[in-house]
Amino acid sequence: MSAFSRFTPLIGNLPSTVPFVGPEALERQRGLPVLARIGANENGFGPAPSVLAAMREEAGDIWKYNDPENFALKQALAAHLGVKADNIAVGEGIDSLLGLIVRMVIEPGMPVVTSFGAYPTFNFHVVGFGGRLVTVPYANDREDLDRLMDAVRRESPPLVYFANPDNPMGSWWDAGSIVAFARALPETTLMILDEAYCETGPAGSTPAIADLIDRPNVLRTRTFSKAYGLAGARVGHAIGTPETVQAFDKIRNHFGMNRLATVAALAALRDQAYLRDVIGNIHAARDRIATIAHENGLAPLASATNFVAIDCGRDGTYARAIVDGLLEHGVFIRMPGVPPLNRCVRVSVGPQADLDRFAEALPAVIKTLG
Repeated sequence: MSAFSRFTPLIGNLPSTVPFVGPEALERQRGLPVLARIGANENGFGPAPSVLAAMREEAGDIWKYNDPENFALKQALAAHLGVKADNIAVGEGIDSLLGLIVRMVIEPGMPVVTSFGAYPTFNFHVVGFGGRLVTVPYANDREDLDRLMDAVRRESPPLVYFANPDNPMGSWWDAGSIVAFARALPETTLMILDEAYCETGPAGSTPAIADLIDRPNVLRTRTFSKAYGLAGARVGHAIGTPETVQAFDKIRNHFGMNRLATVAALAALRDQAYLRDVIGNIHAARDRIATIAHENGLAPLASATNFVAIDCGRDGTYARAIVDGLLEHGVFIRMPGVPPLNRCVRVSVGPQADLDRFAEALPAVIKTLG
């Protein structure tokens, strides 16, 4: 057989992998139904009734392509955020936007600074475009701004990634510290400030839009997947200076946005009363998850997201056994992927029935592990 490969050397040497194993795959692999889906950081409370009504009303127009300029959504987001439409780029979820940003900035061999154990899909994109990951460890279960800056000064990277609030630990920094970090970056380093969970964070944790809107080397990414309950719709947006945002038009999939997803996002923005209600439900569910953890001798970490990381008190092997044991009871959760973060499990918020099932299964699993 010929040694010829139709793929580039980069693609030929990459593993074929999926950063996350979904509950559907686990059901197929194990033949077990997922009865409580509280592992993927989705919003189990779902979107507003007004959003579902808007999607039903427009469903007959699904034969049409979505507006390739995303004009209406960009205008609505601009009004909501207090910026101009040319400060906004729209994409198929933050994951798609992250891939585009890496493609715009990184060539093979270039360093990219991030935290060890942070969002794996970002790493997936960096490796996929040939970037060299430079990682720094968390400090006290929080991304370490000082060590990230040290790595930036040492490596002179074109790109640094930082999420606030953070996935997978749910921790956060105050807005002032984030602004100071961004303003201290060299102009040659573009910062991705991933704010997927900004709606669920405490007051003072998210910088005002005006604090960073003048920085051409800062892109803030946000989503409708979390607080707005539209993870399956795939709607994300980036916020930056017009010069930086305009670069997306050079490479984005102009017909990538789903027409009904755009309708849903527009309706979600209009229904801020529902958003306030669901954020209250998220806070209450976080408290319930923390209570369940305490009742079982585990230590919940403070969370600014729609999930709670729970310190299981041992190591990754023990945490994995809890994840696997819960799945036997139909409860799907996840855990961080690297030590020492993987001593924890991560439980997403959800309706009361899902958390009741978790509360019932967890002590049974822990008892079997001894």
